[in-house]
Amino acid sequence: MACLVFADFDLAVSRIVAQPFLMTAEVDGAVRRHVPDFLLMAGSVPLVVDVKPASKLAKEDVAFALGWARAVVEEHGWRYEVWSEPPQVRLENLRFLAGYRRSALFDPTLLEVVRAGVVSGMTLEDVFGLSEQTDARLVRSAVLHLLWAGDLTTDLDRVLSRSSIVRRAS
Repeated sequence: MACLVFADFDLAVSRIVAQPFLMTAEVDGAVRRHVPDFLLMAGSVPLVVDVKPASKLAKEDVAFALGWARAVVEEHGWRYEVWSEPPQVRLENLRFLAGYRRSALFDPTLLEVVRAGVVSGMTLEDVFGLSEQTDARLVRSAVLHLLWAGDLTTDLDRVLSRSSIVRRAS
């Protein structure tokens, strides 16, 4: 699930399919079966993703299964990646921001006011105070939505706080 949050946050990903298909192949004289964890559409070439804990990647049977899965996927001209545990701080920040992902819940006019008012180098606290005419809770939610949506950026590898430095996305 953690990896799914990362894929959902990636602006390049337009579609996510969980357990998209059953792969069957004859490998070393035996029929092998495998269901990848995700299929991501990001650009013109699909990305097939398997998620495995880093501690299991060195196991011979896991490495073998992922190896033949990679070969089959890449034979079809698709991309293949294995994802493991993401950095904990970034994961917690993304889980928090994911609560602000739904665009339809935010006033477009307020989003534009906030977006226009941000000057690179402001802190989150500065940005939270951009619109004194609007309820501070709505402004805060709008700012956090803009971070999720990629209109604003900050260092998500550090604990998100009022002192986090914010920039407009380029």
